[in-house]
Amino acid sequence: MSKYVYSFGGGTAEGDGKMKFVLGGKGANLAEMSRIGVPVPPGFTIVCDACNVYFQNGNKTPQEINTQMYESLGILEGLMGKKLGDAANPLLVSVRSGAPFSMPGMMDTILNLGLNDQTVGGLLKKTNNPRFAYDSYRRFIQMYGNVVLDIEKDEFEHIFDSQKKKRKVKLDTELTAEDLQQVIADYKALVKKKTGKPFPQDTHKQLEGARDAVFRSWFNERAKFYRKQNKIEETLGTAVNVQAMVFGNMGDTCATGVGFTRNPATGENVFYGEFLVNAQGEDVVSGVRTPRPIAELGDVMPEAYNQLRDITSMLEKHYRDIQDFEFTIEENKLWMLQTRNGKRTGPAAVKIAVDMMNESLITKKEAVMRVDPAQLDQLLHPMLDPKALKDLTKLGRGLPASPGAAVGKIVFTADEAVAQSAKAPVVLVRKETVPDDIHGMEAAKGILTSRGGMTSHAAVVARGMGTPCVAGAESISVDERGKTLSVSVGGKKVVLKEGDWLSLDGSTGDIYAGQAGTMEADPTSGILATFMAWADEFRGGFGVRANADIPRDAKVARKFGAEGIGLCRTEHMFFGEDRLPHVQAMILSTNEKDRRKALQKLLPMQRADFAGLFKAMGGFPVVIRTLDPPLHEFVPKREELMVDIARLPHADAKLKKEMAGRYKMGVGDLKKSLPELLKRVEELHEFNPMLGHRGCRLGITYPEITEMQARAIFEAAVQVAKKGVKVIPEVMIPLIGSVQELENQKAIVKAVADEVLAKAGMKKMKYMIGTMIEIPRAALTADLVAKEAEFFSFGTNDLTQTTMGLSRDDYTKFSKDYEARKIFKADPFAVLDQEGVGKLVDYAVKNGRATRADLEVGICGEHGGEPSSVEFCYRVGMNYVSCSPYRVPIARLAAAQAAIADKTESARTA
Repeated sequence: MSKYVYSFGGGTAEGDGKMKFVLGGKGANLAEMSRIGVPVPPGFTIVCDACNVYFQNGNKTPQEINTQMYESLGILEGLMGKKLGDAANPLLVSVRSGAPFSMPGMMDTILNLGLNDQTVGGLLKKTNNPRFAYDSYRRFIQMYGNVVLDIEKDEFEHIFDSQKKKRKVKLDTELTAEDLQQVIADYKALVKKKTGKPFPQDTHKQLEGARDAVFRSWFNERAKFYRKQNKIEETLGTAVNVQAMVFGNMGDTCATGVGFTRNPATGENVFYGEFLVNAQGEDVVSGVRTPRPIAELGDVMPEAYNQLRDITSMLEKHYRDIQDFEFTIEENKLWMLQTRNGKRTGPAAVKIAVDMMNESLITKKEAVMRVDPAQLDQLLHPMLDPKALKDLTKLGRGLPASPGAAVGKIVFTADEAVAQSAKAPVVLVRKETVPDDIHGMEAAKGILTSRGGMTSHAAVVARGMGTPCVAGAESISVDERGKTLSVSVGGKKVVLKEGDWLSLDGSTGDIYAGQAGTMEADPTSGILATFMAWADEFRGGFGVRANADIPRDAKVARKFGAEGIGLCRTEHMFFGEDRLPHVQAMILSTNEKDRRKALQKLLPMQRADFAGLFKAMGGFPVVIRTLDPPLHEFVPKREELMVDIARLPHADAKLKKEMAGRYKMGVGDLKKSLPELLKRVEELHEFNPMLGHRGCRLGITYPEITEMQARAIFEAAVQVAKKGVKVIPEVMIPLIGSVQELENQKAIVKAVADEVLAKAGMKKMKYMIGTMIEIPRAALTADLVAKEAEFFSFGTNDLTQTTMGLSRDDYTKFSKDYEARKIFKADPFAVLDQEGVGKLVDYAVKNGRATRADLEVGICGEHGGEPSSVEFCYRVGMNYVSCSPYRVPIARLAAAQAAIADKTESARTA
């Protein structure tokens, strides 16, 4: 018989901290804390697999699980000396979710379970505190009604707020026991109205209903969205933790709070958190009340505070990581409700890893493995430019909940954030966020809330996403229905509407009206530089290059640690205002002589471009791809030309001048030249340009284009080399499908290279000629292609399109359907399809190297900066990855982690 339920508490536990895939993260840590003597309210955990069994059984929990649950409930009742449903001495429990991976706020929790019309009297007599007893009951009805019975939370809140308004009070705690009895009666009437049944009084049925509701919450919309965003498998399921209640809302000797052993936003080694006196945990994290800094607990309850410091310090050393903990103080007695490895921002992750290594808590290798490569993106975020802030109105300051600069247009709902983010950057402004807002939080550039603290839902989720957030800006009034934000500044009321610009500094908490300028971060100094140096130690010889087309991008790439250029797209250089007329002249030419004449004018411009790249790279390889896109991309659109030709006979002088400027010709040439241009554009028209006359096919038809580009490359190499800079040119021929195509283009490049280098007396300069593998046939015939190619670079953007038969531009129209139905695990243009495209890549690497053992192999598609794709590239034996300059640090860390994992696996299997 399978074991579905594990007990913990009373100094013992059936499970331990290593069982997170069985007990979930929360259950495993509750068991572990019990084992090491931390004061934990006893309880039991229903395993994650029971969640899957529940759904497989038609959304019903089998009797086998029920039997084990009630056996464990008996153990819990024995430990507590109370019984669930006992009118005289009732046991009350909390029912919480707990997946193997932390999913803060995504699933459901119910507190005070076990209360009914009889047991509330027993609680009252036991505590001699009527207000506490009725407050606990009304909270339970609201939570159970919302989570289990699917009644909207707002309907309960409306009743509660109406009672406060009727009694003319502001704070929840100002309502009397009699007021709360009226709220309870109104809540029960709401339940009867909505469900057709009275609120359930059978406490065992309450427990079963709550447990099953937690299972169902595994598939609520916010949980599904969070799993997709964080790549968490849905088959893992959630555990259910049933734990004896301890109360932070019995009076002024009680409190509840949440905290971290270090600052999760900055990584600073300071005790960090918040608490509320006379409250339950939901009050702290929901944002309904703004909590107090945890340091103040030392003044209010010094003994409990000192014990909390001792326990949390011990837990950090035990787990060897920052801890995110929850606690309750009941009548001055401290209880730990949860601990887990804390979610942290990118800057905090790096600082904590470096600090803990320096404190000898972890090794350098562990430090490198502690940071998710994607988190580094947060350290490269721009910051608000102080100079630009002088012209903006400072609205106030909230809590710096998640660092970075956010500048965007104000929206007041999550749905609007998603809709408007496609048009412009947005900042989501809310009184407080709720878990259902997660899709809007993900779309927003920044988040501002007027309520809540550093551990509120908005703060925790924003930090996990790496989104700048300012929370608890209490001076700001948010009218979500009226869609306005208002605040008093210097005695004057400032009102901002939806669509107005807002700037946030998530590192300081400052809020500004208007559109601030931003400054780039510097990755070459401080703690990030130290961390990246450690990563590079483990990365070994696996290279990281950058995709860069101009010297400015190349300099940025070097600043971020790129070891060369893996892709220079020469066509981007052709779109310059001073170049496009010559490119168009070349395209419109009807003979080779005229084409060469136009190309001759482009030659010095291309030569200067390449010289700038060689100089910026200072001795690192530079891969330059010859012209790739079809020629029609460089000429006006057919439809626009037809419209202008039709307008020309009736055009006035002003319009003719505009046309002449647009087409880079004289006003007098329009009548003759526009029809000629249209004729050539129609000749260039293709039904499927992506598979048409482009890439090496252009060079074969017009060898003079390849010849000009090769001359520009090697003349630039000579020019820079003569200044004492080492130059390593690598010329890449695109879109080959057969070795014969490569052979043709290679002969042209080699002839020009040898001529230029011989003339300069630099015959010994090393260079390579290779190809981009982006057509399945090239991958399948890699053994033949490698006879001519000295290197392969996988263009996985096009290779994904041609292998999967998908248009990158059109896939977005149905991508959500495919990903929602699990046809694709992820967007194949963002995350490499290892099962399909990856097999072609692996095959090509192996067969290419079978022909040419020293074949250099890299990747230059967008996948070169995506961590799981980098790990794949390392695993199949590539020499390097290439990505955008700002993703270079991410690729460096991902490569280091791949190398560490590979060595760990090799050691394990040796």
